[in-house]
Amino acid sequence: MIINPENIPSRTTSNYPDEFKPLVSGRVKQALGNAAKLTNFGVNLVTLAPESCSALRHWHTLQDEFIYVIEGEITLISNEGEQILKRGMMAGFPAGEENGHHLVNKSDAMVVYLEIGDRTLGDRVTYPDDDIIAESTPDGWSFTRKDGSLYD
Repeated sequence: MIINPENIPSRTTSNYPDEFKPLVSGRVKQALGNAAKLTNFGVNLVTLAPESCSALRHWHTLQDEFIYVIEGEITLISNEGEQILKRGMMAGFPAGEENGHHLVNKSDAMVVYLEIGDRTLGDRVTYPDDDIIAESTPDGWSFTRKDGSLYD
């Protein structure tokens, strides 16, 4: 199946609780995997504005993640510290590895990258810097505080 990204709707929304949404307000995603009717893994074409981040710093119990930089320069922040990724560079995050990570655009230009991850139900996401936990359910992602209490 041939996919032209120009025909894929852009999404700027986030399913994070409201207090975390401003951190990803400069992120635009296009669900290429959905357009290809993929069910085992997702592929998103992501454009990230200067001073925005891809997500809260996190790691998955069951989901592998992979990113490939198409355009620009982005800072990967993980347990190893900060590393610059440029066009053509990539990074992978194996499931169950407690390496909190996210991408931050510290440049003055837009960044474009592919993010690829599987769709394993029952995945749990830990956010080491924030009071939030996510769990994958048949109805989508469910977010709670680390003590189990729900967000309003």
